Amino acid sequence: MSSLKKTLMKQGMKLMSDPRVMKLMQDERVMKAVMQMMSVPGKVQTFTHEQVERLAKSMALATEDEVKDLKRTVRRLEDEIARLERKQDSIDAPKKKKASGSAE
Repeated sequence: MSSLKKTLMKQGMKLMSDPRVMKLMQDERVMKAVMQMMSVPGKVQTFTHEQVERLAKSMALATEDEVKDLKRTVRRLEDEIARLERKQDSIDAPKKKKASGSAE
């Protein structure tokens, strides 16, 4: 933990033990304001993410989520091709043995 964070935590704990602050924290309006302030970083991050996606779409660029989805689809299709190739090889193997056996 950084020293700044430790100092802030220490000061915060001192404040919370102050009777005036405790009385203030019991006020519903104050608690509502504190809760709204705590939700701001998440709202900013969501807003920023939405704006980036909007900008990417307006510029006809793929978003990070779309690229991940495409990679997942390609991986799944490659796995399916490999499975089908193995299946075809298992079907062709007896035919090759038969053909080489009759050539002898």
